[in-house]
Amino acid sequence: MAGYPGTVEDEESLYSGKNPHPSATTPMAEVVQNEGGIQKKKSPTLIEMLGLEDLFSLTTWRASVAELLGTAVLVFALDTIVISTIQTQTKTPNLILSTLVAIIVTILLLATYPISGGHINPVVTFAALLTGLISISKAFIYILAQCVGGIVGALALKVVVNSEIEQTFSLGGCTLTVVAPGPDGPTVVGLETGQALWLEIICGFVFLFASVWMAFDHRQAKGLGRVNVLIIVGIVLGLLVYVSTTVTATKGYAGAGLNPARCLGPAIVRGGHLWNGHWVFWVGPAIACVAFAIYTKVIPSHLSHTME
Repeated sequence: MAGYPGTVEDEESLYSGKNPHPSATTPMAEVVQNEGGIQKKKSPTLIEMLGLEDLFSLTTWRASVAELLGTAVLVFALDTIVISTIQTQTKTPNLILSTLVAIIVTILLLATYPISGGHINPVVTFAALLTGLISISKAFIYILAQCVGGIVGALALKVVVNSEIEQTFSLGGCTLTVVAPGPDGPTVVGLETGQALWLEIICGFVFLFASVWMAFDHRQAKGLGRVNVLIIVGIVLGLLVYVSTTVTATKGYAGAGLNPARCLGPAIVRGGHLWNGHWVFWVGPAIACVAFAIYTKVIPSHLSHTME
């Protein structure tokens, strides 16, 4: 993006709409004409999909620093919000939590977008990979940075909270179940693994379909404006947090993760029951990304960019 040094070039087409055609590092199918004048899509080669130049690109690695720091701040802020909303015993914790999530996510997207494209979430990066917007190498670098960022954010939170809060609230991590006191001793309460998996899949797909797709579609991004698109992403994510924590109303379940890196950080730093069903927070979003990618392939190409 003009005026922002260090911007990754092919991220321009991801959000701003200033570059409607993918750059050389973006392995999208190329439209070509045969001798009869009929347009056909030419599939990218394996080398183009791998994007090995990204693996050795200093610009890409510099952009990944923004992903690392953005995810670290996201984990620290969101987990702090989770702990504080529960600890204060407010009457509407879900509403407060979802509102603050929307605000924090929007701010961090605006902060990281000019540098890396503002993914700060393996779900967004994996969806971008499956839809052909970024290469495998760039996706690997970004997801690695996001996971490290999640760990850094959880470590930072561990440093500033006392051991009692850390143990009681599990560093605000992603949980399916917790051990709670019962009449006959400690008992496990929470959500069934199958239910949690379906929530991750459904919420993940809605997240991609209702907000991230606007960012991927350069014409919609241009028509709505970058800031508006990022605000919509934040609002949709906040709404999904509210829905997933309200519809279940189950003690012990922390709601849909919607960001595997955020779940990974506290799980590594805190450990224990945070690993119970942790795979759900990876497999669910991954399935949602695959479903979203299939959707983008099924709809006619001339309808996928509706805004001029």
